[in-house]
Amino acid sequence: MSTVSSGYRFSSALIVRLLRSVLGASGLVLALLVLAVALLSAPPAVLLVGLLLLLAVLAGVAAVRRAEVVRFDETGYRVRLVRGAGVRRARWTEVEDVVATELAGARCVVLRLRDGRSTTLPVDALAGGRDAFVRDLQQHLNRGHGYRPLRRP
Repeated sequence: MSTVSSGYRFSSALIVRLLRSVLGASGLVLALLVLAVALLSAPPAVLLVGLLLLLAVLAGVAAVRRAEVVRFDETGYRVRLVRGAGVRRARWTEVEDVVATELAGARCVVLRLRDGRSTTLPVDALAGGRDAFVRDLQQHLNRGHGYRPLRRP
């Protein structure tokens, strides 16, 4: 039996918005550090440490860009880096049903588990099309024998 799995990363639009915010904040912090060194006679090492920290933050954004956010495999799913997602990992057989909904203006898919817990996935924040993601989710649920039809609340 072959292993069927798929992974999803954050969308490019989300990464660009994150990078824009990080670059804006980094520019402000850098300007404040330059002023501190120039006007307050702070040691130049303050500027160097600040630059190194800003580079580390930018490296973190690059790592998030490449990170897999949602992973489906033959036994279940795993979610990372999504604040408020709920259950981060579950087996397909634990899934009671799947509901398409909208939370705070974002389209989401909620996987409701048999024990009352749930996982919320913001599909607009993921790379690839929303329809392709939902289709892939349904196929994995079918294979995992825990599928219930997608329905609107």
